[in-house]
Amino acid sequence: MNSRITLGLAGLFLIGAIIAGYWGVSLSRQPAPEPVVQVTDTPPVIATQASMPADDLTRHPVVVLVNNVAAFVPITAADVTVEKLRTVPAGSLTRLDQVIGRTPWRALSAGTWLNDASFEAGSQLSRMIRIDERALAVAVDEVINVGGQLTPGDYVDVLLFLRKDTLNLQPSSQLVIPALRVLGVGEQMGLTNDGQPSSPTANQDEKLKQDQKRAAARTVLLAVPEQLVSRLMLAAQVGVLRLAVRSADEQRLARYWAGERVSATTLANANRELLQFSQLAMTAPPPKSAPVSNGNAPRKPSVEVIRGNEITQQTP
Repeated sequence: MNSRITLGLAGLFLIGAIIAGYWGVSLSRQPAPEPVVQVTDTPPVIATQASMPADDLTRHPVVVLVNNVAAFVPITAADVTVEKLRTVPAGSLTRLDQVIGRTPWRALSAGTWLNDASFEAGSQLSRMIRIDERALAVAVDEVINVGGQLTPGDYVDVLLFLRKDTLNLQPSSQLVIPALRVLGVGEQMGLTNDGQPSSPTANQDEKLKQDQKRAAARTVLLAVPEQLVSRLMLAAQVGVLRLAVRSADEQRLARYWAGERVSATTLANANRELLQFSQLAMTAPPPKSAPVSNGNAPRKPSVEVIRGNEITQQTP
């Protein structure tokens, strides 16, 4: 009995083994699945050589300093590089051989683009005026400085107030010089005559500090025609000055950059409109002469009366 059960179980295992083997062979013969190709709508980007030159054509080489260069120190190859800019500053140098070995007359900071004026003698202030102008500093306070709102490039009228004293019998005021260009306010300077900033571009924090210093400035630099320098000096000594800002709609700064100069007629009109006060002329007023009497008429005795700086002859 046990042998029969054993034979039956062996037969069942044999049949199961045959079925499992057949099943395994069948699964191994199925074809492998084909890989799925993902299709996108974006075409592949192919770099062409035609696009690169088109981009380079819009940029031009400019020589720029990468290191600070002290005055009277020759520039070396390590101090400069060539950058390609879309907007090229006027007069800028384009090759390294144009600057290597040259000696600047003033200190140049890193990031400055170079031109021939970078190697010319003279301070930044001297390159902000023309040959017929003089830069003159005027002492100011918050009132004279128009509440600290003056900016380099503004145009101002210089007004003079004269108090009453022994030489000036009544208070008076007048326009001393009209339309003077502001070169600088305190430490903040404007552009030089080649269009280059006289000081390096500052970041936001430094710009805020410059604005604060400008508001508290105690000196203003003015570009004065050579013929009117003495007048402004005398006016600053004998009275109180005020600076009146002119409107930007007059386009005076634009006309200056276009090359317009102060004409002789304008200077003559300014001289003609100046009221002559004894303080401004630095001389005492002439005494009034006594009236000429007729030789035949009897001469009456007169009394000399002095009122301040005025001398008169009165007959009792």
